[in-house]
Amino acid sequence: MKIQILISKSSWANIHKKTILKKLKTISKDVFFIQNHKKIKSHFDINIIFSYFKIIPKKYLKKSKINLIPHESDLPKGKGMSPLTWQILEGKRKVFFSLIEANSKIDNGQIYFKHSKIINKNLIFEEIKKIQLDENIKLILKFLKYYKKNNKAPKKISQIGKSTFYKKRTPQNSEINIKNS
Repeated sequence: MKIQILISKSSWANIHKKTILKKLKTISKDVFFIQNHKKIKSHFDINIIFSYFKIIPKKYLKKSKINLIPHESDLPKGKGMSPLTWQILEGKRKVFFSLIEANSKIDNGQIYFKHSKIINKNLIFEEIKKIQLDENIKLILKFLKYYKKNNKAPKKISQIGKSTFYKKRTPQNSEINIKNS
């Protein structure tokens, strides 16, 4: 099974490449990283779009048999950018992690797997990102193990309900309000 992982050059996930590689190499020895969708190679079984910040045209998605996106929301609610951070700021403690099939619309693909996790409200940024990494890897490994065993993808379900979107975070979104505790 040949796997390529697409991560934006400026993504937080880049510092975790060794961890991702180590986990995925338990399933396949052919795992490669790329940082631009224009570098997606043909004839790969799986393309994992992990923290990538651009919409990928269909002609690039067609190069792999399956294109996966881990996403941190209860889709179709919470599409868009930085959903885990936005949900924590909204005060949500129970958050969902979804693994979806990529298509040409933002976070609109069918769902392979979804699960929830309770997030403590006193975590710091690095702890939140560690949870995000771990939960996304769990979903990806679950998919890859199924695919390897059955030589096909697991069943997908359509997203049902009204979509909501989170906007891209800016430095202003991370300013501390000294009037809040």
